[in-house]
Amino acid sequence: MIDFTLSKSQLAARDYAHQVALEEMRPISLECDHTERIPDSFFWNMQRRFWAGAAGQARMQAQAEEENQGNILSVLSQEEMAWGDAALSTGIPGPGLAAPPILSQGTPEQQMRFLGPYMDGQLHWGALALTEPGIGSDVAGMSTTAVLDGDEWVINGHKHYITNGARADLIVTFATVDKSLGREGIRPFVVPKGTPGLIVGRIEEKMGLRASQTAELIFENCRIPKDNLLTGRESSKKAGFKAAMGTLDATRPMVGALAVGIARAAYETTSEWVCEELPKGFSTYKRREIEDELEEFGQKIEMARFLVWRASWMADHRIPNSKEASMCKAYAGELVMKMTAAAVRLTASGENSERKQFIAKWFRDAKVFDIFEGTAQIQRLVIARRLFPEVDIP
Repeated sequence: MIDFTLSKSQLAARDYAHQVALEEMRPISLECDHTERIPDSFFWNMQRRFWAGAAGQARMQAQAEEENQGNILSVLSQEEMAWGDAALSTGIPGPGLAAPPILSQGTPEQQMRFLGPYMDGQLHWGALALTEPGIGSDVAGMSTTAVLDGDEWVINGHKHYITNGARADLIVTFATVDKSLGREGIRPFVVPKGTPGLIVGRIEEKMGLRASQTAELIFENCRIPKDNLLTGRESSKKAGFKAAMGTLDATRPMVGALAVGIARAAYETTSEWVCEELPKGFSTYKRREIEDELEEFGQKIEMARFLVWRASWMADHRIPNSKEASMCKAYAGELVMKMTAAAVRLTASGENSERKQFIAKWFRDAKVFDIFEGTAQIQRLVIARRLFPEVDIP
């Protein structure tokens, strides 16, 4: 029997994340979007709430009570955080997108060495450097190189659109050890902050998620220790490429959860506007038409959420989920764009209230969900290849 009932620990994690979103994120959301920066006080509050003291112990206890739920706990929290502010959510201290490849490909010693410092009570971030100029979602076309020189790897290349790239304490960087090998030459490396040859380029100015830090990273003869190569779980030639794809299979549901959170925020706020501010001159027929449209969006938000949950549950149980991860990301990414566009259209006749400012912000934030962690076209390609494995799809 299929059961979508959340456990006590899962409900507690979701409710706690919603409380944080309501108390810490919504009050500063519009100001952070306007200034394109996040105050240090927010970072310290998030560190206290999620990584320190009783909060950190509660998180570990919840995961200990029920095994195999790390991904589902993450997506439950991510939806609530995006309901508060998706840009602020990406800035929360922690290993972030660096964690999946370290956990999946790192040895126990590497996991302790690289992830242990995140529990020391200070502010630490992690980042994932995968995307490059000109290749977008084509991971196999990666041009960043890593050459072994004695006991060190020398990395040269250029990465962009790296979330938290300028503040990250460590960056999991994918590079090729041999371009002629194509995807089989790709490997993941951990590059610590401050490593000579690691250069932070421009910080992107964006239409949406304006408070989220998105950096350009340049590697110029960047030398790291030989044992910073993540090779702990699999020794096949395709291990590096599988690590990259496995990382995306874990993070795409998280991106889907963020999209669901924004769509839900826009849906709830527009519904409130209809109840409280819809001009009295609207006919009963027109009101009913708006209510029907919102009711349909409500159904689609539920469907997107269940797609996210399924992909995350599969990841927790080590069930191959590439198709499901792409499905939830593609569906939720398209939904959030349609929902926020509808919210702007439906509330157009209202006053320029704070409610409308939030809706306008969510509309701008929504666009990136059609792009990052693989574009919608890439998601459909992944889905098609798994639905029709016997067909040679380019």
